[in-house]
Amino acid sequence: MAKPDPALLSPARYAFTAEIMTRYADLDTNGHINNVATAIYFEDLRVRFEHGLGVGDLGDASPTQVVVASIQIEYLAEAFYPDPVVGHGAVSRIGSSSWDIVTLLTQKDVPYAFCKATLVSTAEGRPHRLAPALQAALERHTLRD
Repeated sequence: MAKPDPALLSPARYAFTAEIMTRYADLDTNGHINNVATAIYFEDLRVRFEHGLGVGDLGDASPTQVVVASIQIEYLAEAFYPDPVVGHGAVSRIGSSSWDIVTLLTQKDVPYAFCKATLVSTAEGRPHRLAPALQAALERHTLRD
């Protein structure tokens, strides 16, 4: 993935924000937050964001689930323990059965990592059209101008 558009590094563009505490165990031998911990922060943020949208509880008549089809992470700077990181999330694209979420992690107001994830609504192992309630929730949480 190419470096993110600088406009995507502005926390003000994101519809969702959550603080994530760092742990001593997240450090690598260089003394900064390691890449695996950063990926876990992105997962935590994405799940909190989806939970806030009501993903999985939006009244679709068929048994659907959400799967991650793609994740791309760009590491922009180092982050350190014990300062928390702040995660910012928004929807950047909505398709008929999938959507993209972009997330940004900052520490002390400095962007340190960016992630784009593509999620797919599925039923019986195949893409499934987005439920109207889910589509409406996604539309309310798109990137701000």
